Formats: sequence, C-alpha cells, structure tokens
Amino acid sequence: MKEEEEDSSNKNKDFEIEQIKAKKMREMEARMKAKKEGKKGEQLIDHPLTLDDSSFIPTVRKYPLVVVDCWAPWCAPCRMVAPIIDELAREYAGKVVFGKLNVDENPRIASEFAIMAIPTMFIFKNGEPVDVIQGALPKPYLEAKLKEWI
Repeated sequence: MKEEEEDSSNKNKDFEIEQIKAKKMREMEARMKAKKEGKKGEQLIDHPLTLDDSSFIPTVRKYPLVVVDCWAPWCAPCRMVAPIIDELAREYAGKVVFGKLNVDENPRIASEFAIMAIPTMFIFKNGEPVDVIQGALPKPYLEAKLKEWI
C-alpha cells in the first residue's frame, strides 16, 4: 500500500513538473517573440521603407529616430550608398528606422526640404529634422552620425 502511495505521489510530482516546464516554455517563447518585436507590438523594421510625398511626414513622426535617404535611380553616388543603408537598417533594427525617398518621383518633399544635391540623408528625431548628411560617405562616418542621436 505504501509503495502505491509513493508511486502515485511521484506521478503527481512528475505531472506538476511537466506543467511547470510547459509554462516556462510558453513564457520563454513569448519573451523571444517580444524581443523580435518593437515597442507596441510592431515588427522591427530591418530594411529601408520606401517613402513618398504622402507617407514621408507620417513616417518621420511615427518613429523616434528616422534616417531618410533622398536619392534618384540615375545617381551613381546614391547607388553606392544604398547597400550601406541596407546594412545599417539591419544592424540598427529596433533603434533606427530607415527610409528612401526618390526625389524624382516625389518633388513636393524634395522642394520642401530644399534638396539640391543627392544623396542627402536627413536624420529625424521625434519628428523633427536634427541633422543632414550630404554625399556618398563611408559606413563608419554614417554610423558615427547615427550614434550621436541614438
């Protein structure tokens, strides 16, 4: 009889341990999912967003730190900077949102911000422009500028 009680007690303990393990696994999965997501449950943006005249202002206001690369398809220096912007977008996902604005297709924003040369990159913090970078500059320079605002 005593052995049966011990066996039953051990089964109950094993069941409880399995329940605890399952609960901990669900909690860990939820933490991992939350880590992959940004604030307010939004997915981390790990690539440059394509901006246009209508999405530009809402985008720079939506995120705390935004870098907008103003470019055109015919611009060779712009094409040189593009892979660097892609890399930085992946590396700084969750900290900085990157956007690309084709100035040929979006003249209103290009005019409002008096973009006279491309590539031109604007850094926006809390919806306000805080810095401008002009020219095809190397990744370490661009990264140093970003770190000033993070």
